Amino acid sequence: MSKDKFKIMLDLQKVNELNEEGCAACGRKFTLGETVVLACGAWEGPPKYVHENEAVYDTRTSTYMERSCYEASRGG
Repeated sequence: MSKDKFKIMLDLQKVNELNEEGCAACGRKFTLGETVVLACGAWEGPPKYVHENEAVYDTRTSTYMERSCYEASRGG
């Protein structure tokens, strides 16, 4: 499975949609043209879009995970 299927570049409609909550991983707002990924994290509920640099692709599960959650699961 390609990790690119979880990645999008933000257009104006998606920026407006996502910025009500902001990035689940870092809390910052999104900007037009940024790349975001659908990732699992420490939050409750389904995966959410986060800034690409705030996530790690886990080849074991074929999903993106929020960076601090991924590092905690790896013991480091």
